[in-house]
Amino acid sequence: MRKNFLPFSRPQITEADLAAVNAVLRSGWITTGRECLALEEEAAAAISTQGAVAVSSATGGMHIALSALGIGPGDEVITPSLTWVSTPNLITLAGARPVWAEVDRDNLMTTAELVAPLITERTKAIIPVHFAGAPANMDPLRALASKHKLFLLEDAAHALGAAYQGRPIGAEGTAIFSFHPIKNITTGEGGLISSDNPELLERLRRLRFHGLGQDAFDREQQGRRPQAQVLEPGYKYNLTDMAAALGRSQLARLQDMNARRARLAGLYLERLAGIPELRPLTPPPWTHTHAWHLFIVRLLRDDLGRDEFMERLKQRNIGTGLHFLAAHTHTWYRQKEKTHTRLPDTEWNSQRILSLPLFPDMTEDDLNDVITAIKDALTRKK
Repeated sequence: MRKNFLPFSRPQITEADLAAVNAVLRSGWITTGRECLALEEEAAAAISTQGAVAVSSATGGMHIALSALGIGPGDEVITPSLTWVSTPNLITLAGARPVWAEVDRDNLMTTAELVAPLITERTKAIIPVHFAGAPANMDPLRALASKHKLFLLEDAAHALGAAYQGRPIGAEGTAIFSFHPIKNITTGEGGLISSDNPELLERLRRLRFHGLGQDAFDREQQGRRPQAQVLEPGYKYNLTDMAAALGRSQLARLQDMNARRARLAGLYLERLAGIPELRPLTPPPWTHTHAWHLFIVRLLRDDLGRDEFMERLKQRNIGTGLHFLAAHTHTWYRQKEKTHTRLPDTEWNSQRILSLPLFPDMTEDDLNDVITAIKDALTRKK
């Protein structure tokens, strides 16, 4: 058994990252400013989209996006249940209703075919989720949304650096990325909304900072103009320059870090081929580039529960994650539902999935320790 605990994820923080944040601290301007603006421009260029809005979290980004779309009481928003709870929570808090879409059993993403029967006269938006670093099949979803005049808002929290049909995720339409510490780049906490819709981008910038007609940072005068007026009630979701400086430094090496993730994922696939009790996700068949945000497996043992298996790995100094418990099975949503939602493939996966350690600074020796611990945990109870 390895001596030191291996977490399932750990951000890569370099001397360049530390220097970038230190420079902001010494500058005298640490909140939203030049660094945030530069991060937005550099991220938009990397994603190949028209513009981007940096926010304090992807959850905050989802909040202002739903607000900008006018989602409210009586509306329905279709989204997978196999996602982080912030999305259905925000839909619910807006007074709308999340409508749960089933997912593909092996790649955990919804499809146009699964979404189409859920559309009603109350449907206002579809939120597909790019899962674990793989992109959803977007062309049929875009065609479906266009046919019914629905807004398509991509949950790309897992997908920075991923590509679909040769184009980066976020290049077309509107997508929300996360910069949480376990993501492919981090700002500590933070997120980004990319969009090719200039009117939406302008409104999102207002909504992230109190609804003012001017950001906290004036791009010309490095300060707030006294005549800034509230154009509509807004929120407080701006990203600080301290966070943005870290994000810029990380973004500069995104390709290298993602390449390292892909290398580790390939080794996992090789090593796990001889362990039939664990089944990795199946990469989607459409042309894509995988960002390998997570390496997820399903435990196929009737006599060993997923939670017990994770505990056995923890006892062997191997950390794991759970992404995710299906949202419709959480207590509040389960009690709120008038009739039981049946999503067999979602529920089958929700009961079996776990995320194995995967981060750029992992070594091949670390990965071999994971495989050794897995084999041991599958054969011994303690």
